[in-house]
Amino acid sequence: MLKVGLTGGIASGKSTVAAMFSQLGCRVLDSDLITRDLFLPGEPVNAAVIAAFGPGVAAPDGGIDRRVLGELVFKDGALRQKLNSIVHPAIRERQESFLAEVGAADPHAIGIIEAALMVEAGTYKHYDKLIVVACPIEQQRRRLRERSGLTEEQIEARIASQMPMEEKVRVADFVVDNSGSTETTRRQVESIYKELRASF
Repeated sequence: MLKVGLTGGIASGKSTVAAMFSQLGCRVLDSDLITRDLFLPGEPVNAAVIAAFGPGVAAPDGGIDRRVLGELVFKDGALRQKLNSIVHPAIRERQESFLAEVGAADPHAIGIIEAALMVEAGTYKHYDKLIVVACPIEQQRRRLRERSGLTEEQIEARIASQMPMEEKVRVADFVVDNSGSTETTRRQVESIYKELRASF
C-alpha cells in the first residue's frame, strides 16, 4: 500500500482536499478526530492533559475544553510543546494502527493521514509521499474569521504557531493550491491521485 501524508496551514483547506481524495477511493484518517477521541473522559491522554495543565482545562462533562486549552498553548510555545509531547505519541499510535488495518485489508490501497503539524513534528518522513495544501496567508485569515469566531489576536497566534507555508511546500512531493475555485482544487486532486496510483 501507499502511505501518504496530507498537511497544510490552518484554514488552508486540508479537510476539503481530504474529502476529495476519499471520494476517489483513498482511505483517509483525520488526526483532529483522533485528538477529539483522546480528549474524551476516561482516556489516558485526557488525564495526562488535566494533570499537566490543571483542572481549568476540563469541560463540565470531564472531557477537555479545547477552547480553554487553545488559549493557553497558542500563546506559549513551551506549553504547546508540553501538550504535543503528551498528545503526539498517542496520535501516532492510532495513525499506525489505521494504516496497518488499511494495508492488511487491501495491499493496493492508498492510505492518507491528514494532520496539521506533520512537518513541524517531523512525522512527514514516515510517509511514502507528502501532499501540502496551500493558500495565501490572507485567505487563511479570512477563512478563520468566517468560520471560527476567533479574535484577530487569536487568529494571529494560531497562524504564528505553525511553520510558514513556504517551508512546508519545500518538503512536499505534491502541492495543492487551494486559493481558487472548488473545481480547480478538484482537478489538482484528481491529477495527484492518478500519479499516486501510477507510483505502485
